[in-house]
Amino acid sequence: MAVWSCLVPECCRYQLETSKQCHKPRKPTKEEKQQNPFNRLSLSDLSHPSSTTLSEDLSVSLAGSNLYAFTLQELKLITQSFSSSNFLGEGGFGPVHKGFIDDRLRPGLRAQPVAVKLLDLDGLQGHREWLTEVIFLGQLRHPHLVKLIGYCYEDEHRLLAYEYMPRGSLENQLFRRFSVSLPWATRMKIASGAAKGLAFLHEAEKPVIYRDFKASNILLDSDFSAKLSDFGLAKDGPEGDDTHVSTRVMGTQGYAAPEYIMTGHLTAMSDVYSFGVVLLELLTGRKCVDKTRPHREQKLAEWARPMLNDRRKLACIMDPRLEGQYSESGARKVAALAYQCLSHRPKQRPTMSTVVETLEPLLDYNDVFAGPFVYIVPEDDLRKAKKIGEKQRETEKRTSPNHHRNHSHHVKSPNSHRNGVVTSPRRCGERG
Repeated sequence: MAVWSCLVPECCRYQLETSKQCHKPRKPTKEEKQQNPFNRLSLSDLSHPSSTTLSEDLSVSLAGSNLYAFTLQELKLITQSFSSSNFLGEGGFGPVHKGFIDDRLRPGLRAQPVAVKLLDLDGLQGHREWLTEVIFLGQLRHPHLVKLIGYCYEDEHRLLAYEYMPRGSLENQLFRRFSVSLPWATRMKIASGAAKGLAFLHEAEKPVIYRDFKASNILLDSDFSAKLSDFGLAKDGPEGDDTHVSTRVMGTQGYAAPEYIMTGHLTAMSDVYSFGVVLLELLTGRKCVDKTRPHREQKLAEWARPMLNDRRKLACIMDPRLEGQYSESGARKVAALAYQCLSHRPKQRPTMSTVVETLEPLLDYNDVFAGPFVYIVPEDDLRKAKKIGEKQRETEKRTSPNHHRNHSHHVKSPNSHRNGVVTSPRRCGERG
């Protein structure tokens, strides 16, 4: 998945930064912070975010967060020196290894597996993204946000230790080859949980814009409860009379809202658009950008959105791995919600609290179709199958010229007469 670097010209960025310096608001005093318990620490509150005293500043500023400041040696110990046998994966931040902590490492530590993320010094992210994660996840607590247990700031090393999520990411569960298909009810549970996490961020006393909502950043626990991770690109939302935050265009291709790409103006509605893309991935089983597909189908949001409000077309684009086992009425409601989230007019998108209210009732839908599965073959697949069939017939004629002279054969699928219903492939849009 392509990850963008800054797309804003240097001259424009200089003007933005100069403007911010000229109109920089006064920082609240310690007394004012103590009087307002909801005044969450921001990156700008640290006087020197890159200074050598940062570790001490963090331990003082996040004193009530229950975060542990681990040493590099401690994290090496729990991961067996970042052994390949403990390797879990790698993202834009760097490699992730599994470890195990208990009170033998630090008094008071609850025994549990953890995921230790090591900043790749040559990677796409750096010190600022590491610090952003520490500040946000060190203060924000919610059942649908991954829990940050501690961090390490030692020389050039930057590490983060999270609760371990045994099911991995939604991306792996949904797209990994040979994995078991996620049932419809599980997909709805994941969508609802992720929506609650985003709603919490948007409606916090000091709102947060996540900015990098995507399938790979949604982690799943053993019960498939969704938790948002990777807060390196998160930003504080607009304050006062401001309607947006002006920032560099960062994120992942295919998920970012079109107005954010065009202007660099970031709002909560940018996250809503990204959520709509993930809803499409859950409905269709397709990646948001897939260069292996025909050209017009490579960008999922552009290709699928026009079909979301058409009942018959929706059936054509549903994930075939579901094998028809999904709630038709629920799928239509999710499709209608995705259509709204993907509107090119941000003001027409629903808030995340509205999204949660829409998805919550769908968890109880029990009208999952249990009859024979009829797979609707896409036209491109039909054309390919036709060409293959023609080649096979030509080969058979050459090898056995008299074989088919007086015999006709009707090829049926293995499930042709299941429950007395013929389940032959047909084109999208044709009536059964």
